[in-house]
Amino acid sequence: MKIAIVILNWNGQALLQQFLPSVVEHSKGADIYVADNASSDDSIPFLKKQFPNVKIVQNISNGGYAKGYNDALSYIDADIFCLLNNDVEVTANWLTAIIKEFETNDSTTIIQPKILDHKNKAYFEYAGAGGGFIDKYGYAYCRGRVFNRIKKDKQQYDDTTPIFWASGACFFIRKSAFQELNGFDESYFAHFEEIDLCWRAFNKNMVTTYVGASTVYHLGGATLNAINPQKTYLNFRNSLFTLTKNANGFLFGIIFIRLTLDGLASLKFLLDLKPAHFWAILRSHFSYYAHLPRLLKQRQKLQQKKNYYQTVSVVWSYFVRKRYRY
Repeated sequence: MKIAIVILNWNGQALLQQFLPSVVEHSKGADIYVADNASSDDSIPFLKKQFPNVKIVQNISNGGYAKGYNDALSYIDADIFCLLNNDVEVTANWLTAIIKEFETNDSTTIIQPKILDHKNKAYFEYAGAGGGFIDKYGYAYCRGRVFNRIKKDKQQYDDTTPIFWASGACFFIRKSAFQELNGFDESYFAHFEEIDLCWRAFNKNMVTTYVGASTVYHLGGATLNAINPQKTYLNFRNSLFTLTKNANGFLFGIIFIRLTLDGLASLKFLLDLKPAHFWAILRSHFSYYAHLPRLLKQRQKLQQKKNYYQTVSVVWSYFVRKRYRY
């Protein structure tokens, strides 16, 4: 089974210098690529000098995560793609359990390992943690992380189990499935595109699996950190895109409730004296309305499958019922 580890990079020389050595050391037998999104720093000269065995794919523009990977992966031959952030430290034998799962279970299409916090290695990391799920209204959460409440790793998620979505920080997918799904939706630019891809895979009866025997450490926020309003904008907008395209059921009712909940979230930002995030949610809604005709056309071409959620409303469970864990 041929594995290609593909690290997307944009002006990330410092991150490559810090994190790429662990990938090279612990990924024997895999081909390692850096897909560069038209960096203006010295990333390419640095790679050529310090890591001559790492292959480079140079994209002609910075199309973000979605287009960046779509463009780069079209040039790469492998059975399995591992899409790895440039701020991830991998561990010894991290590929062993992943390969075993792909080889023994033909139905497994997408895999995520355990993702811990590089800054505090005893705790799960926000982006993925112990595997992702989604509620009826398109809000994402994880085992080990619900909203901003993050759990300590006590080996409670060392299992191998189906999940709904895998984190784009460390995302394994069969090449055949990536091609069948037509890759990422490039209108997303960044954030939530991996959840959209996993949802489309779910609707085609493909299986996404969490493999807790494999561990990586994610720095997180290297491109857009949590306090950046642009991240708020992309997360809210792209989750609405994803919900509209993929959710089964009476779409108008689902979207109405979702927009109402978003409105409450924006008011909370305003009360917390974070007007830039309040405006980011409003902008996300304006953009969503502008894209709605296209999204509805996409929805007509896609399959929608029932029972995509385990929790009706993670917002209600967390903020009203005070349930702070998966």
